[in-house]
Amino acid sequence: MTVTERTRRTRWVAGSAVALAVLFAGAATVASARDDGAGHHPSASGAAQRTPGAESADAGFARDMAVHHQQAVEMSFIVRDRTRDEDVRRLAYDIANTQANQRGMLLGWLDLWELPKVAAGQEPMAWMAGGGQSGHEGHDMAGMPGMDGGAYRAHDGSLMPGMATRTELGRLREASGKQAEVLYLQLMTDHHKGGIDMARGCADLCTVKVEKRLAQGMVEAQQSELDAMADLLAERGAKPRDHG
Repeated sequence: MTVTERTRRTRWVAGSAVALAVLFAGAATVASARDDGAGHHPSASGAAQRTPGAESADAGFARDMAVHHQQAVEMSFIVRDRTRDEDVRRLAYDIANTQANQRGMLLGWLDLWELPKVAAGQEPMAWMAGGGQSGHEGHDMAGMPGMDGGAYRAHDGSLMPGMATRTELGRLREASGKQAEVLYLQLMTDHHKGGIDMARGCADLCTVKVEKRLAQGMVEAQQSELDAMADLLAERGAKPRDHG
């Protein structure tokens, strides 16, 4: 499969995840409202549909992934203006478009659940404590910068696994041409690895079905994009960064 074909497949997978989430979001919201407002004791299945609490995995994932996605959109807009390479610009557009849409959905759910978009006094990734912050389905984040004994240590503006630091974003803004392409692909590779780990965490721990489906769609789409980025790096005589 060529890079172009893989990118097209990635776009289809990501778009399908968004479309499915939009399709089912209304039904999930109505079901939640019915269970919460009916004034009777919900069944076990109904309890799973109730509005999540502020400290739930559902709310935590929505808050944290919205922040994580925002940086991916930012990096993609930066590289769009720093290179004329059509393959990289197309990939950056797909990532920015998909993740901006998903971010809007995540924030929209928080509004529907009447939950804050920022949890005062709660550390990022705290919602993953029940399932661990590494090792979901064999994916180990231990070698990534900021990981300390299984917990993430925020540093230089990097709040969660895979997020670029302020210093790295500054380097990307100053780079151009091939240098910008390679740095973007390396930073976005790290970003996707962190995002995949978070999405797997939601797939394991979240209780809202539509959110679990969206999270699984993120895993599949971003894994496909990782493959495409590895090919684009190889074409430029580079490879993903080694954090070991």
